Amino acid sequence: MSFDPDAVEAIAFDSYGTLVDVTAVTEPLAAHVDRPDLVATVWRERSLSYAMVANAIEEYDSFYDLNRRALRYALETAGVDVAEDEREEILSTYHELPVFDDVHGGMERLRDAGYDCYVVSNGNEAMLESLVEHADLDDLVAETVSADEVERFKPESDLYRHAADRIGTQPEEIAFVGAGWWDVPGAIHAGMQGVWIDRQDTLWGPYEVDPDLTVESVHEVADELEA
Repeated sequence: MSFDPDAVEAIAFDSYGTLVDVTAVTEPLAAHVDRPDLVATVWRERSLSYAMVANAIEEYDSFYDLNRRALRYALETAGVDVAEDEREEILSTYHELPVFDDVHGGMERLRDAGYDCYVVSNGNEAMLESLVEHADLDDLVAETVSADEVERFKPESDLYRHAADRIGTQPEEIAFVGAGWWDVPGAIHAGMQGVWIDRQDTLWGPYEVDPDLTVESVHEVADELEA
């Protein structure tokens, strides 16, 4: 399947790693570990693993809680003992992650061309509120859709389809923009058009399905939609 710009009625963005840069957690980690980049990677991958297992066994805790447990795992794996209050301070970085340089300009183009932009995220509602506020996206995001609302995490189809219901259009009329190699296939499986924003030259997973569109910035999404 190839990208069909004429079918697109709305744009749904993933949050972490797509709109804001999760690698910024290396800064507070650097005060405690020698390889903050490696620990940050373990932290991120572990939190995603916890979410996927939660789907499989039909248990639900907020993504912030899973992130908290994943951070403790990453630090313990690195062999460092960090006090709980210091771990909470590191964790709170997720409320103040920097927005990628292309996001504001690209989303402004989409908004001005008449496209409503949404955020569809595993993050719980408090995380998404702080993300939108800190990244100054209030005027660019129509609504946020959280995993809290269905108690299921992406890449399960439930959250994408719930998002389509919230947006009020069919999944195939939504362009889902995400950086996650696991996230975009989930959106495609749920019937959305999958746009992979590959800023870091990442390998696509071993799937039979390919992204409907691969870009390096939100501006390229706007280009495709002639916004």
